[in-house]
Amino acid sequence: MEIKQFQIIVVNLDPTVGSEIRKTRPCLVISPNEMNRHLSTIIIAPITSKSKDYMTRVKFELNGNDNWIAIDQIRTIDLTRIIKVIGEIGIKEVKKVKLVIKETFVD
Repeated sequence: MEIKQFQIIVVNLDPTVGSEIRKTRPCLVISPNEMNRHLSTIIIAPITSKSKDYMTRVKFELNGNDNWIAIDQIRTIDLTRIIKVIGEIGIKEVKKVKLVIKETFVD
């Protein structure tokens, strides 16, 4: 299965510890394609349907419902946690995700 940056994938995040987002849920692939082609791990941001408008969350529509990409919950996972690919985000959301990552971790 070829995994690409900014795809939405369904991932089993359990087991988790403490306040980590848990259960099987959609996640956004954050890691660049070069890494995705060569490593057995990828970097993801979980997607949640219940959130507030935090500065580290990117709101978007998935299957007709509001959802949030949780940039504050970015983590690395093994490829064996991936269940399936279900889509990708649009260019508007890609730009917003990049901006929030930059504001959160770089500036």
